Amino acid sequence: MSWTAIADTVSAITLLAGVLLTLVAAIGLVRFPDVLSRMHAATKPQTLGMLLILVSLGFRLRDPAVLGMLITVALLQLLTAPVSAHMVSRAAYRRGFAPPETIAVDELAKAESEEVRTTGAGQG
Repeated sequence: MSWTAIADTVSAITLLAGVLLTLVAAIGLVRFPDVLSRMHAATKPQTLGMLLILVSLGFRLRDPAVLGMLITVALLQLLTAPVSAHMVSRAAYRRGFAPPETIAVDELAKAESEEVRTTGAGQG
């Protein structure tokens, strides 16, 4: 078996795994009941699925210029997905879209009450 046949097989397997994870993420976005669950579905499997698709492209295309671009895309995705998920969850919490019964540990409420107490914000 040649190197190209092995690379094509690995490419096909990682492409299928990436597509399945992306499909699971899309189903989770539709089926999950609240914002925090949907945010989890939008970031965790979606990011891993996209990374597997990028790995698949790397094994299939085998061009150094393309590999550099794929690595750049992967790094940007790994940097931006957690930040956007954090911002969405914080906005949902502050707007009251995050049901309190779904939150196991509420560190943000403690931090916000501490901020109000020390700065006097909210008095008036």
